[in-house]
Amino acid sequence: MAVYFISDVHLGASDQASEDIKLDKLGQFINMVETDGEKLFILGDLFDFWFEYKYAVPREHLKIIFRLASLVEKGTPVHYISGNHDFWLGEFLSREAGIIIHRDYYEITEQEKKIFMIHGDGLSPSDWKYRILRRILRNRVNIWLYQRIPPDWGIPLAKFVSSSSRTHTSGRSLEFIRDYEKYAAAKIREGYDAVLIGHLHQPIRMDMEDGIYINTGDFIEHYSYVRMEAGQLTLEYI
Repeated sequence: MAVYFISDVHLGASDQASEDIKLDKLGQFINMVETDGEKLFILGDLFDFWFEYKYAVPREHLKIIFRLASLVEKGTPVHYISGNHDFWLGEFLSREAGIIIHRDYYEITEQEKKIFMIHGDGLSPSDWKYRILRRILRNRVNIWLYQRIPPDWGIPLAKFVSSSSRTHTSGRSLEFIRDYEKYAAAKIREGYDAVLIGHLHQPIRMDMEDGIYINTGDFIEHYSYVRMEAGQLTLEYI
């Protein structure tokens, strides 16, 4: 049995033709998990935008949510670590689909490997402005206020903001990418055998002195994911 890791699918971000390709690739990936998956970890940004009102959620993603719920029902746990496009996760996914939600980061020991997982937004020292914005956006009062906006207005507005954020992410410099390598190296020095990060949209697998750093990439251009079997972590592609 294998453990699977994926991030940055950004469902709903592309034009219809690109979205159809993405959904087909994601369907193939879920089929693999159904075949031999022991667990599935989503390292954030499965959706390009997610926000839960009291009686409404973005309906365009229900088909994928049903697929994930089916995995859970068949005995494959699905863990979801919030990202910067879906940090407003409420109770819907856990209550209706059985998905286990983790805020910010998660750590496990799997197949005798100690693993640290995080989406990765705000890790670079140069992202200090974003870290201030993140605190504002995640403030419970501001979330409550946003829920007062009717869904037909609030969802399109949030999608526009999400698109701008994704464009910003895709233009990262080499120095920014190296900040993530430094972060992973520091975590490995703390005693982790592997550090898995998303957010960059760049598939990376790097052997370090005492561990492994992997960036899971994305399902926009690279269709990359991580597979773990018999203690070995591999970066693979659909």
